[in-house]
Amino acid sequence: MSCFWLKWSFIALFAVTLVSSRPTHVYRTIYVDKLGQGNFSTIQSAIDSIPAKNTRWICISVMAGDYKEQVKIPEGKSFIYLKGDAKKRTSIVWGSTGSPFTSPTFSSLADNIIVKRMTFWNSYNYPPKDGSTVTQAIAAVISGDKSAFYQCSFLGLQDTLLDARGRHYFKACNIVGAFDFIFGAGQSIYQGCNISVINGGIDNRLAGFITAQGRQSPNDTNGFVFKECNIMGTRQAYLGRAWGEYARVIYFNSSFQASIVPQGWDAWVATGHE
Repeated sequence: MSCFWLKWSFIALFAVTLVSSRPTHVYRTIYVDKLGQGNFSTIQSAIDSIPAKNTRWICISVMAGDYKEQVKIPEGKSFIYLKGDAKKRTSIVWGSTGSPFTSPTFSSLADNIIVKRMTFWNSYNYPPKDGSTVTQAIAAVISGDKSAFYQCSFLGLQDTLLDARGRHYFKACNIVGAFDFIFGAGQSIYQGCNISVINGGIDNRLAGFITAQGRQSPNDTNGFVFKECNIMGTRQAYLGRAWGEYARVIYFNSSFQASIVPQGWDAWVATGHE
């Protein structure tokens, strides 16, 4: 038991470090305005302008608007501070399904990334309608180490947020979906977030799944911690199902306004290894 809590104390310490290490010394700021009043009119072109192996914080300040583009921060373009005007006013919107390598609206693959007040929306099946296709349609994939998201929204139906790998911190974010909509093998804390389980798609009498955590080995340090979060929504849901035989998810001091399936969890691929 002591080793278990030592691991999660380490994650908590990481989160505190991220909070206290927001970039106070930004080398320069790039402005993006879809109306043409900034340095660039698209977010991707601003990211492309940053040199590879960057080592100094660069702020990309994005004016209000819906930016209809796929955006990728590639490996090697670290120390980017992506700042929106407001999470309900600055959105990246794309509608695509398929591979996690090609379909996400937003991909953050580099280390040392901070994002604030942005909405990431995969419009392929969100907002859902009765009969909407239920298939993977990722709003964001996060696979770089030491990444933090403040006051952001992630909107989708299935597989909304791929928290793939690395240490991540989400503070005061909104995450929306119905099936496995927070999934992956990240080592992450979600603090003060709103987690919404929505109706739509296939028969609404079928329960949804909030998480699909992918820890594969007892030696893996990854897992999801939901601290002081609000779990809400109209659809009945499981807290999660195991995407790996050692899946690990903790809900701590959180409020459950959604209707949670009484057994709480589904073993899924780890059936027989409970």
